[in-house]
Amino acid sequence: MRIRGERDRLRLARYLAAAGITSRRKAETLIQAGRVKVNGRVVRELGFVINEEKDQVELDGWLLHREEPVYILLNKPSGYLCTLADTHGRPTVVDLLRGVTQRVYPVGRLDYDTEGLLLLSNDGDFTHLMTHPRFEIEKVYEAWVQGMVSRKAIERLRAGVIIDAVKTAPAKVRVLAKRKDRTLMEIRIHEGRKRQVKKMCASVGHPVVALKRTRFGDLTLDGLRPGEFRYLTKDEVEYLQNLAKGQIR
Repeated sequence: MRIRGERDRLRLARYLAAAGITSRRKAETLIQAGRVKVNGRVVRELGFVINEEKDQVELDGWLLHREEPVYILLNKPSGYLCTLADTHGRPTVVDLLRGVTQRVYPVGRLDYDTEGLLLLSNDGDFTHLMTHPRFEIEKVYEAWVQGMVSRKAIERLRAGVIIDAVKTAPAKVRVLAKRKDRTLMEIRIHEGRKRQVKKMCASVGHPVVALKRTRFGDLTLDGLRPGEFRYLTKDEVEYLQNLAKGQIR
C-alpha cells in the first residue's frame, strides 16, 4: 500500500514484491535476515519506507527495479526448465518469451519433461496467491501412465496417497483412454507439492510416461500451440486473485 498518498513512496517489503522477487510476507523474512540494502545500508526495519524514484534497493548485492506488473500464460513444451538461467546451457521457459522485456518469473514449476499451462509474472504477491497450498486453486493434468489402471488404484488416488511421508488431499481422477499397456488419466488437484502427480501415480504402481497441465483454475491452453504464450487480461488476473482469496466458489 502506498504511504500517505505519495506516488513514489512505499514500504520496502511491497517494493520487493513489486520487483517480482517474492511475496510481501516472504520479503519481510529477507529484510529481517539482513539481505536487503537501501542506498548501501542494510535495513531490517519492516516498516521502512523508500522513495522508489531516488533510493537504490539491493538484494544480495543485486540492484532491483520495479516494473509494471506483467502476467503471462505459456504453453510450455517438454525440454524447457522453469528457471531464468541454467548453468549447463539448457533452454529455459524465458527463452520462449520473445518480445517480453520485463524480467518475469515462473509462477510455480513444471518439470523439464512436463508440458502445458505455466503462468509467469513479475508480481510477487500474485505468485504467492497462485502457489500457496492454502489458496486451493485447482490444477488439471493429463497423465499417460504405464499399465492398465484399475478401479482400486483410482479410488486410492481419489482418497489420497502417502508421498514424502504426507498424505495428499483427495483428488478428482478419471480415465480418459487406454492404449495397449498405457492409460491416460485426468487428475485434478489443488495442492502444488514438488513432482506431486508423478509421485501420486508411482505410489499406486503406475509411473508417469508423459504429463501435461491443461488447466489452472478456469484458464486453459485454448488457441496456444506448444511454445506459444499470451498475456492475461485484467479480468483474468482479477478472477485468479479472487479465486485464491475465496471470493469465487
